[in-house]
Amino acid sequence: MHDLLPGTSLDSLARVRHYVSRAITAENPTGAKGAGGKASSALGPSRKGSPCLNDIPAGATVTLADIDGPGAITHIWFTVDEKTTDADCFVLRDLVLRMYWDDETTPSVEAPLGDFFCCGFARACIVNSAPVAVVPNRGFNCYWHMPFARHARITIENQHANPIPALFYQIDYRIEDEAVAQAAESGELTYFHAQWRRQPITDLGHDYVVLDGVHGRGHYVGTYLALSTLERYWWGEGEMKFYIDGDEEYPTICGTGTEDYFGGSWSFARQEHGRTVEQTYCTPYLGYPYYSRHDTLIHNDYHNDDVPPQRGFYRWHIPDPITFHHDLKVTLQQIGVGHRGLFERRDDVTTVAYWYQTAGHTPFPALPPASERWPR
Repeated sequence: MHDLLPGTSLDSLARVRHYVSRAITAENPTGAKGAGGKASSALGPSRKGSPCLNDIPAGATVTLADIDGPGAITHIWFTVDEKTTDADCFVLRDLVLRMYWDDETTPSVEAPLGDFFCCGFARACIVNSAPVAVVPNRGFNCYWHMPFARHARITIENQHANPIPALFYQIDYRIEDEAVAQAAESGELTYFHAQWRRQPITDLGHDYVVLDGVHGRGHYVGTYLALSTLERYWWGEGEMKFYIDGDEEYPTICGTGTEDYFGGSWSFARQEHGRTVEQTYCTPYLGYPYYSRHDTLIHNDYHNDDVPPQRGFYRWHIPDPITFHHDLKVTLQQIGVGHRGLFERRDDVTTVAYWYQTAGHTPFPALPPASERWPR
């Protein structure tokens, strides 16, 4: 079996590549050979004549990529206009990213743009990890390897109340990929998936469901968590659970706590001059890039800048993928600890689950409307 992941070691750079490189942008929407940057501007032909999509209407869905395979998407970059009014604060939750592989009629990837790139709460933050990088200002990058046997289609839907003035993007991909074609022919090709879920107030004593309804063969590769804590005291005693291949009452893999799953220990805070100070971090495979207790509004006309603490985390199972052969379910407990010991709690939990599986995924639960996705 051929390894479908791109070579990341320096010594692999010396190997001959048996594919051709292409890129899709607003100036070359089909990725055609010799067709990049042809649009004209006031500076003349091929001088930044059409670098972005302009004025995407509210309610519109635009197709960003429509590619025949076999091939693989290797890098995606997005940016959108900076917010200029309070009404624009939720753009990153209101733009919905979808990806379809081969002959699918339902998406394998469906998530708000910001959350897919580990920026929940509709706010951009610096993310410095192996598959996802977000750099100033609102430069969203991902390097998830996304192979396809026959076809790939990527769309974005504007569910915002206003038009989007400008959407910049580049989708780098390769075609005539021998490894992908051979894997597809042998039935061993797995496709990239990502699914967004949210529960604004979790049910007391019931684990939040990160992912369910997965059937087939594949491997789970990552979790993004956007957490607003709604109760007092320490929030991170809940365990991450992976129910694999028929597990029912108890999972095969059960962690030791939420902060442990994201690589931390003994909370993420330090004491400084009698104050508790959160310590954020980014590493290649796990991180805590975002913390805030402030409102997202530019013009704070509501006489309140205090909100429940907002935290964003990522955990990539790239060196340690969690494999399944028939089915998979992933859950996260909401358990805290205070002066009286452990207690069940309610919080506002949002996640994106990332995984690879063979063709034929179960359709995702319906994505809530934009107004129900807004961070509160």
